[in-house]
Amino acid sequence: MKSISSESKRVEIAQNLTECRDRTLDLFQTVTPEEFTQQAHPDFSPIGWHLGHIAFVEAQWILERYAGYSPFYPQYRQLFAADGLPKQQRQNLPPYEVIQGILSEIRTHVLDYLETAPLAQQERLWRWLIQHECQHSETITFVLQLLRWPHIAHFPPSVTTPPTCHLTEMVAIPAGEFQMGYDATEAQDNEQVSHNNYVESYQIDRYPVTCKQYRDFMEAGGYQKREFWSEQGWHWLQDNPISQPLYWSDSPEWDEHPVCGVNWYEAEAYANFRGKRLPTEAEWEKAARWHPTTGETLHYPWGHSLPTTQRCNHNTLVGHTTPVNSYPSGQSPSGCWDMLGNVWEWTNSWFGGYSGFKYFPYRGYSQVYFDGQHRVLRGGSWSTRPWTLRGSFRNWYHPWVRQIFVGFRCAV
Repeated sequence: MKSISSESKRVEIAQNLTECRDRTLDLFQTVTPEEFTQQAHPDFSPIGWHLGHIAFVEAQWILERYAGYSPFYPQYRQLFAADGLPKQQRQNLPPYEVIQGILSEIRTHVLDYLETAPLAQQERLWRWLIQHECQHSETITFVLQLLRWPHIAHFPPSVTTPPTCHLTEMVAIPAGEFQMGYDATEAQDNEQVSHNNYVESYQIDRYPVTCKQYRDFMEAGGYQKREFWSEQGWHWLQDNPISQPLYWSDSPEWDEHPVCGVNWYEAEAYANFRGKRLPTEAEWEKAARWHPTTGETLHYPWGHSLPTTQRCNHNTLVGHTTPVNSYPSGQSPSGCWDMLGNVWEWTNSWFGGYSGFKYFPYRGYSQVYFDGQHRVLRGGSWSTRPWTLRGSFRNWYHPWVRQIFVGFRCAV
């Protein structure tokens, strides 16, 4: 029975590796050589670098560490290592065809090794590698968006807008404990250790804040009025004078879509404008996962079955945001919609380790960011792959970052 289970996992991992890689390469079908090497923003590497880095990490962790291979393509090692070159020096890249060939060669050896790999000792690392590619694939997607947004913004979405609901509704969550975090093999180190967390009663928006709602803030002078902003947020705004989200369009076709491309300071200012606040990550997770009738903590808002196109907007299958009331079958037991997919959501929490935290597979993955300078984001976006889409998954960024596919919902 044990060998059958192990073989089943082997097949599943191979299938997931292949499906994830296919989705990654799909992103490059229309990429120009200029886009492949261009640095769209000082904080982010060119998309071609991310592709090479995916190959480098896979070779380093599987082939060199466990399969006994010598380093692959040592001439590119410094280029594609995370700590090899500053981001602004990563534009001198081999052509796409060369990097794609490197990916293919390394993947062939990786799949060969997987056939005999001792999964009892290595399964967590294999699951981590799949998610590592997922995360870089999402970075590739939003860097492409940075390069292309002025053009994209002029083309309204083709998705039919559902009837307008009462998008200002809030959901009441009673006080009490729930099981927070995740301990399964695929969990990232920062999701562990699962623990009971007592949360006082609160209310949280049923839907993410929409573009139409955010326009109220803009038209009320939200970017000009000091009273809505924290000291740090106002200081950032003076150094970075803006008047709208990064991914903004004045087209009414986007009205019921979640606002996208706002940083934590902007989200906080909007919440202050409405007389609300941002939810803590515990409040967000309880609203997304906790079942008020059974007390069970679910894997996803809708239960324990995998994400589908009927439950949420993810995996770049739509290619942009969707109206916040598009997925009734994806709502949580508490009645919140769009908790997974569409846009990441800022929370009021600083990123840190749970009690009992142990880093994996290396300290630099999560622990170095427990510095009191990174805010937690939850929920995933329209480009998040299914292997990193779950109610316990934690993302983190500096509060001034707005280039990712991020929005928010409010709480009181």
